[in-house]
Parts: sequence; structure tokens; C-alpha cells
Amino acid sequence: MMLRAPASLLTLALAGLAFLAPARGDEPTPITPKDGPIVLFNGKNLDGLYTFIKDTKYEDPRKVFTVKDGLLHISGDGFGAATTKQAYRDYHLVIEFKWGERTWHEREKKARDSGVLVHATGPDGGYSGIWMNSIEAQIIEGGVGDILAVRGAGTDGKPLPISVTAEVEMRGKATVWKAGGMKKTIQGGRIDWYGRDPKWTDTLGFRGKEDVESPFGQWTRMDVVCDKDRVTIFVNGVKVNEAFDVIPSAGKIQVQTELAEMYVRRLELWPLGKAPKFDAATLNPAK
Repeated sequence: MMLRAPASLLTLALAGLAFLAPARGDEPTPITPKDGPIVLFNGKNLDGLYTFIKDTKYEDPRKVFTVKDGLLHISGDGFGAATTKQAYRDYHLVIEFKWGERTWHEREKKARDSGVLVHATGPDGGYSGIWMNSIEAQIIEGGVGDILAVRGAGTDGKPLPISVTAEVEMRGKATVWKAGGMKKTIQGGRIDWYGRDPKWTDTLGFRGKEDVESPFGQWTRMDVVCDKDRVTIFVNGVKVNEAFDVIPSAGKIQVQTELAEMYVRRLELWPLGKAPKFDAATLNPAK
């Protein structure tokens, strides 16, 4: 996700009213997977999820989120997310995704962009009228595994608590994760994954020399391990980023739509220490 300027208070207030609609109820108490995985996407339908899109709110007339042939198809035509109805804490999230061809509108020639938001709290649309107050595991060409503090507002328009601390080094103006580096706390903005190309440009198809996500057209696995107030991200089995003293440390989970087509075939929460190991051979089997 590319961070944008905050929405107006009017937009935030409208989003807050939508969130408070009787059908939505109060924010759920977070649960933790215990004996086996919690399957967030069942390959058949959107049971357990709801959609929120900036311009159409809880309706999806353009069918941005659909399910076909066991895959969650995100067309990308709009800004929003598929969101879990339940909140979670202390889990190992596994997502397998690949890009589609289509990009849209002002990002038609920009890097394909999406993300997974964890610990999402507050109203839908609390950030720029689109997403919730949350911690983002970035999915963007060249930047898969960046960590973003997506600071949203409550129904009163006031910013909600959010904070991320990491060991980093500064590369020019960029804050880059480096184990053993200096500690830096952010309440907005981004901590780059360790190998983000310093010459990264927001262009369609960008690929850096150290990128560990799979090439275009192949599946990538991203693991987001949320253990108390620590978030650790792995991409195709490689540890690429880590943060601690993370606030909030529990909440809903959102899979973004951000003007790029994407497919998801696996979205699961595993008990800590029990997720299946990464296996490149099964991720993208040889034809």
C-alpha cells in the first residue's frame, strides 16, 4: 500500500456510522488458533468475511471480490478490503497469492499494489475512508514484506493508537529493517524489508535485484507471525522484516484491493509453532 493523506473528518464520520450499523455489532473479542488452522478463505465463498470498498461501502456492485475455481479473485477495481468478521491474536498467518494482469485507473502503469492488514481495529474506513487502523504486511512489486503503520481514526475522527518499533538502519531517507540495528519507533509510515532495492521505482513490473517474492505469474507465500506484540514477516521462507512493541496487538485481518488484480488461494491462521514449513516445490510445482 502507498500511504495517502488522511480522509476528511466528514468521510471518517460517515465510515464510523456505517461501522456502527446494527448488522455489524460490536468489535469481537479476539480469538487464538489452538488445535489446528483457522481457514479464513474456504475456496468456495466469502463466508466469515465481509467487503468494504471506499465508494460503495458494504456493497460490491463491480464484483471486486469474487470466488472462482477455488481462488479468491480480487479484480483491483477500487480501494478497499475483504475483512474477517472475527478478530484474532497470537497466530501464524499464511497467505499464498499471485498477481493478475490488470491494473486500474491512476495506478495503471504503477507497481502492482496490495497488502494484508493485521490487528485491524476501529471503524471500517478509519484510514482515508478505506481501511481500518492496522499494521500492514505490504504486498507490492519490489516491496513485499515492508511493514506499515496504517493509522486510522475512530468514529469521533480522532486518531487511534498505533505504534511499531524495529531494529533498523537508515539508507538515505529510507528506514530499513536490520537485525541488531538502532531501535526506531514509528506511528505512521513504513519500515522497508531488508532487501528493498534502493533504486525502487513505482513502475509496473518492477523487480529488485534481491527480491525474494516469486516472479510474475507464480505463487508467493507470505507468513505473518503475530506473537503477542511482535510481528515477523517471511516471504517464500525468508525472514524479511520484524517489529516489536506493536500497538495494537490484536484485531481483524484485511486483504486489500488497491487497483491491482490479485489471486489468493490460501489464507489461514495456524497456532504459533505449528504452521507447515515453506516448500518451494509444492508452491510452484514444475510443469
